[in-house]
Amino acid sequence: MSLAYQQPGSTTFIPEIWDAELLTAFDPLLVWASPLVSNNKYEGEIRQKGDTVHVNSLLRPTVGEYKLPDGMTAQRPETVDQELVITEADYIQVLIEDAERVQLAGGLDSPINQQMIRALARKADTFMGNIIVNSATALPAITPTAENIPQSLYSAILDMMLELDSSDIPAGRYVVVSPRVKRYLIEHPSVANAAAYGEGGVTANGVVARLAGFTILTTTAMPAGVDIVAGHSEFSTYASQLTGFREGQSEKYRANYADTLHLYGGRVLRYPGLDTQKPDKTWDDTKPTKGIVKAAVTWPTS
Repeated sequence: MSLAYQQPGSTTFIPEIWDAELLTAFDPLLVWASPLVSNNKYEGEIRQKGDTVHVNSLLRPTVGEYKLPDGMTAQRPETVDQELVITEADYIQVLIEDAERVQLAGGLDSPINQQMIRALARKADTFMGNIIVNSATALPAITPTAENIPQSLYSAILDMMLELDSSDIPAGRYVVVSPRVKRYLIEHPSVANAAAYGEGGVTANGVVARLAGFTILTTTAMPAGVDIVAGHSEFSTYASQLTGFREGQSEKYRANYADTLHLYGGRVLRYPGLDTQKPDKTWDDTKPTKGIVKAAVTWPTS
């Protein structure tokens, strides 16, 4: 079937192909919004900006001591609702004078389209980074000397892991660092010799190295005032939907267009025993979470 914008008798431009190309190019560019840092368990079916995804948290049951003749007392499971609102709506639109020629020439692989995809991904990643950092627990600033920067940064990361240990945060953690931290961190033998460093595809989603129990990533979309963030993907969630490409005749130019809409939202998730509950059992989102920690670096001046 020929589409309205196509040359008569031509059906070579297929929007679904562009959908797949966009996802392939888009997902590896994410760091904060990648599954390594933010889970996507609650995406559901997103149709428009303003949609709400409901996340139910099960309250931790009380463990009782079994003894005779008391037996056991049953508890009813309780849940607390957390809302994930789809607050963002971004778009990418590509003007094409000859849809078939563009697709045959590489479509979204062209340099200008790749730059547009990077901009779309960076905006979503910056949004999610701010969500995570604003709810993270702040730790004391890291103050290396000029002689021990790599060791000081690596020791700070181990201290962050210890802080997460104190809250029983499970293994499979992440550490996101700024490019400047990465520059010195890879001089440390534990990072430079990590098995994942230098392996094929290691730069996807900003991965620098995988060490025992945590993955180090880097991003240029680091929120201001912070250099290192550590946590677990169970404590932040990101919901995203690319609505699929549509095509038609541009009203502004003598050209056709192909565009897609990116709908997304994110939040930090709260857990019983770790986060503060209000009297009505909803979560106090103004308090930092113990599942994510952050620190700034006070860099030596000489």
